[in-house]
Amino acid sequence: MKKVQIRLSAIEDIRKFVDSVKKYSLEATLKSGRYIVSASSIMGIFTLDLMKPVELTINGDNYAPLLNEVSKYLVSEQ
Repeated sequence: MKKVQIRLSAIEDIRKFVDSVKKYSLEATLKSGRYIVSASSIMGIFTLDLMKPVELTINGDNYAPLLNEVSKYLVSEQ
């Protein structure tokens, strides 16, 4: 499992992020406050407070390719 902080500040960023997540067979979630949604759900992402970074959690062993692909949204690693 890997947790990182990401920032999605534009609608186009969200679309590209979701497209990247859907390429991999990993369970990925986004958390903002007490809300947790699937990282592959555009509608779910829009329910989050995107004014600040959100926590991306990737479950699975081979998360490096996905993390590399979404690295432009990375704020910090935990």
